[in-house]
Amino acid sequence: MFLTLIMSMMIFLITMIMMLISTLISKKTFMDREKCSPFECGFDPMNYSRLPFSLRFFLIAIIFLIFDVEIALILPMILIIKSSNLMNWMLTSLIFIFILLIGLYHEWNQGALEWNN
Repeated sequence: MFLTLIMSMMIFLITMIMMLISTLISKKTFMDREKCSPFECGFDPMNYSRLPFSLRFFLIAIIFLIFDVEIALILPMILIIKSSNLMNWMLTSLIFIFILLIGLYHEWNQGALEWNN
């Protein structure tokens, strides 16, 4: 009983010493302005915050979210193919993909996918 207590205390002490040594060794001493500031998508957070920026960033993010959610809705359709009527599943899948393609064509036609404007 006494031996297990001593062994557990020694293991605990060795672990604490190792964590202290690794913290001291890995401590970064070089502090840079860019390294200490948060990353804000390529914008300098130390400047005036009301500077106008391109709305393309916002538009691309919204388009990504829309199509990402749509893909998350399409993937479970593969799992329910065996438990549903094949004709209803095929019709639902085709309508869903057709709506996605119409949305993609509309974004392409409006020029939202062209970055070099």
